[in-house]
Amino acid sequence: MLFSFSLLVALYLLIFPLLLPNKSILVVSNFKFLHHPFSSSSSNKTRPANVSGIHNETLLTDVENIKNASLHVGEQSFQKGNSEDSNNRTVVTFSDSTLQRNSSDIVKGKCFSDEEHRNNTENSSFSPKIQNVGNFSEGKHEQDSIEKSNTSLTNPRKIGLYKDCDLFDGKWVRDDSKPLYPLGSCPHIDKSFNCHLHGRPDRDYTKWRWQPNGCDIPRLNATDFLERLRGQRLVYVGDSLNRNMWESMVCILRQSIGNKKRVYEITGRTEFKKKGVYSFRFEDYNCSVDFTVAPFMVRESSFRGKNGTFETLRLDLMDKAASTCQDAEIIVFNTGHWWTHDKTSRGEEYYQEGNHVHPKLDVLVAYRKALTTWAWWVDQNIDTNRTQVFFRGYSQSHFSGGQWNSGGQCDRESEPIFNETYLQRYPAKMRVAEEVMQKMTSPVSYMNITRLTDYRKDAHPSIYRMKHESEAEWNSQDCSHWCLPGVPDTWNELLYASLLQLGKGTWKSL
Repeated sequence: MLFSFSLLVALYLLIFPLLLPNKSILVVSNFKFLHHPFSSSSSNKTRPANVSGIHNETLLTDVENIKNASLHVGEQSFQKGNSEDSNNRTVVTFSDSTLQRNSSDIVKGKCFSDEEHRNNTENSSFSPKIQNVGNFSEGKHEQDSIEKSNTSLTNPRKIGLYKDCDLFDGKWVRDDSKPLYPLGSCPHIDKSFNCHLHGRPDRDYTKWRWQPNGCDIPRLNATDFLERLRGQRLVYVGDSLNRNMWESMVCILRQSIGNKKRVYEITGRTEFKKKGVYSFRFEDYNCSVDFTVAPFMVRESSFRGKNGTFETLRLDLMDKAASTCQDAEIIVFNTGHWWTHDKTSRGEEYYQEGNHVHPKLDVLVAYRKALTTWAWWVDQNIDTNRTQVFFRGYSQSHFSGGQWNSGGQCDRESEPIFNETYLQRYPAKMRVAEEVMQKMTSPVSYMNITRLTDYRKDAHPSIYRMKHESEAEWNSQDCSHWCLPGVPDTWNELLYASLLQLGKGTWKSL
């Protein structure tokens, strides 16, 4: 009988472990999936520890152990073997956003504490002066940026957003959940950006999402953005491409407001009677999103010479309108598209410093002088303990067969560029901007959107910028600006991600 009992015990010890679940499938430590605190489905109106997929821990997962995992709010479920999902994806749901990843991009899991993560990122590529600089240069990208990921088992893409992630190095992926606001839903879009209004037949240009190679970024949560912006100002300063971005942000944030009458353009106040200063107020949050027109960043002026008075550009003086943004909590600057020989009188007797007008000056030299003036102004006038400063890089144009004033076209483009061979050279102006920012004493976050816009030849207004009434209007296409909804929405998602990544002021992870 003792022998029989021993035999039963041995069989039990042999068989019982086989009945246990595989503990190596996934390890989650102190990792919570929560409803957004301000969503309609949340009963808890206080801020949770993690919002919109921004975590304090780094979660990495094992491709050999995780075949098809689906993590949802409040539950974890695991499937062994093959799934009905033919793409073999890992889907992680964070309240209002779903991040999808190929399982080939996943590596063995480990969670880091805040202290360990800080130690691991101390030697990152972040500059104390220029933050978030995308490392784009000619010939750097050897793989296709849309069809292929350069993520490998030795350099995994992480779930979430991290300070060592270059948000601007990535690819465009199809996302049918886009756009962030429905076509035709926002009345504040400039007619020249409203391609849907002017009869563009396709919607595919709105169905792309930017995916960084090193991490996942959150979908822009408009309610969270407004809550963090409560009582503050966000100001875009620059040319019409920044107007593109400003209108995009107004539309994104407006979409989350129930009573749309609580979002309105401010008029009548003295500061908004100045030329080129516009502002939308979000009454429920006591905040505003503004745009200040300053296409050159420096002052447009005039000079009285021997042969009369003529227009000049003061390379040594900041645009007067810039003074309206000094007290803002977030400022996004840009300049670039107006710096061409055609728009600067070919550099002949146009650029002025003090009482001297240069007989002729190369546009890149003038651009450097102007940005140096801007950099000095920021260093002297912006309190960066209070204000976060961003500089948005150059947005690529896609004229074919000419330029904006010589019959250039892009109306036949219906999808992004898939082959990097067809991408353009990195603009010399952006190298100048990077060099100037490196010398600044104030921290500036550089949004290097040049490469990501280069792929999107499909998303310009082209002939859909207006209702055409003449042959000349049909032949004049806009291949510089962007349709809305469209690419500028992604710039604002990257601004949102950058603010969370930097974690300053109300943007700290709580």
